[in-house]
Amino acid sequence: MRPFFLFRALAGAISIAAGAFSIATARFAPAAGSFRIVHVYPHDERAFTQGLIYLNGHLYESTGLPGRSSLREEDLETGRILKYQPLANEYFGEGLTSWDDTLIQLTWQAHLAFVYDLNTFKLLRTVHYTGEGWGLTQDGKDLIMSDGTANLRFFDPETFREVRTVIVRDRGRPVTELNELEYVRGEVYANIWHADRIARISPATGDVLGWIDLKGLPPASERTDPEAVLNGIAYDAQENRLFVTGKLWPKIFEIQVVPGAVGRGTAGRGK
Repeated sequence: MRPFFLFRALAGAISIAAGAFSIATARFAPAAGSFRIVHVYPHDERAFTQGLIYLNGHLYESTGLPGRSSLREEDLETGRILKYQPLANEYFGEGLTSWDDTLIQLTWQAHLAFVYDLNTFKLLRTVHYTGEGWGLTQDGKDLIMSDGTANLRFFDPETFREVRTVIVRDRGRPVTELNELEYVRGEVYANIWHADRIARISPATGDVLGWIDLKGLPPASERTDPEAVLNGIAYDAQENRLFVTGKLWPKIFEIQVVPGAVGRGTAGRGK
């Protein structure tokens, strides 16, 4: 979620005493399985992916970094950018979702969301919110936002009034640094910043229902930057297709979770 120039390597150690866990970096139990790549599509390797959705046969993407943030419509098969809307240099683009005939794009620390016409990318209005903006999705009723904490925040899509919050927990422990979000078959899928797993979350309770392990996607040789991390989930509800990518990744992967690949895990408490 944060730009590469703010990244510091975290030194972590696990100490277990009297059933208490002290975790400085995120650690996960081994997954029971893996994933299968169905198809690979091209992706702009200069795109610092912060939000990704699939809609009406196309991908829509929000990218970040000062002076490089944008809103894009892309052809899935070719990666060609069909529409492009740059953000002003002071804004750091973040999560993205659709609502009716609009696209809603978060910013990281400006406390503003931009609402665009879906077809023209014309800016229709801006809305304010508190806290940082990280990931954004919707369940047909509410907008669902992450802010880098363990919270999922639910907003009225018309007024942007916050209506409720759930704390995401795995076996009772908060899962922090929730990043890009996607609503998939009644669950919220969430990237965890600098982790190679996706959390499957109950939007009703915040409980982690399981983990999708994406370690090794893509090969380490294709990650040319320490911030080229997994961050981008899009779901084609009509065809039941799941797409994932990352910041500065040259590819988008359509994947199928192999039976047994989703397993319970443990997550750290963040920094």
